[in-house]
Amino acid sequence: MLANFLIGLREGLEAALVVSILVAYLVKSERRELLPRIWAGVGIAVAVALAFGAALTFGPRGLTFEAQEAIGGTLSIVAVAFVTWMIFWMSTAARGLGSELRGQIDKAAEGGRWSLVVVAMLAVGREGLETALFLWAATQAGTRDTVGSVTPTWEPLVGAMLGILVAVALGYLIYRGAIRLNLTVFFTWTGAFLILVAGGVLAYGLHDLQEAGILPGLHNLAFDVSDAIPPSSWYGTLLKGVFNFSPATTWLEATAWVLYVVPVGALFLLRTRSTRPARPSRQLQEH
Repeated sequence: MLANFLIGLREGLEAALVVSILVAYLVKSERRELLPRIWAGVGIAVAVALAFGAALTFGPRGLTFEAQEAIGGTLSIVAVAFVTWMIFWMSTAARGLGSELRGQIDKAAEGGRWSLVVVAMLAVGREGLETALFLWAATQAGTRDTVGSVTPTWEPLVGAMLGILVAVALGYLIYRGAIRLNLTVFFTWTGAFLILVAGGVLAYGLHDLQEAGILPGLHNLAFDVSDAIPPSSWYGTLLKGVFNFSPATTWLEATAWVLYVVPVGALFLLRTRSTRPARPSRQLQEH
């Protein structure tokens, strides 16, 4: 539940920031009459994200086990690619997000009636689709038992919904000026955490493809610590739910996890350090 809460919080806050920037700019520029178009775009984006999530959840049902595993594994890998791109993009784009959106609003306001609806729909819809896909992949991986069958539960959805609700509340408070949030620090820490979560989703996506017979090595285990970390124990469940850790991991899963987490984590840390503002020199501080 914790992993899904943080996914919902991060993605929800990104969407909430976008909406707050759009609304605040229209209010300050005395164009309140255009606000319904923004909310229409947001509503369409949310509806599309919910429909996409429902299609992911109920679409594969009725297919063979191998087909379900093939679809699940492929979508998990796609989800990891999207969330990786999102992590790196947000680490550098957060500062210029406001000016970019304001420019889009000015252009859309001069266009047709639906221009602002499209701007809001695309800005929020991208976050919604990414959230739906990654939550689905993380939930499928986190609710798989030791024999490989998926047992969906309501807990991941509750965790994600709580995260989204907290994000909406934070977005409103930021809009009202009630709180100040260091977005650079927030997106840095949550980005680092999501890299670990994505590594687990990637490993289980490859495991799905192994079970589908597309990739080899299903029974070639790199390690099996089921005796030390029983899947039914509270700490086994915690590791599984947060990091998608599997006590019995194949060589392909372990290799993919290392080859993803280590270089992506290193690049992310280098990227965040390079985008930090330079500290003034001691002489400038003295003057």
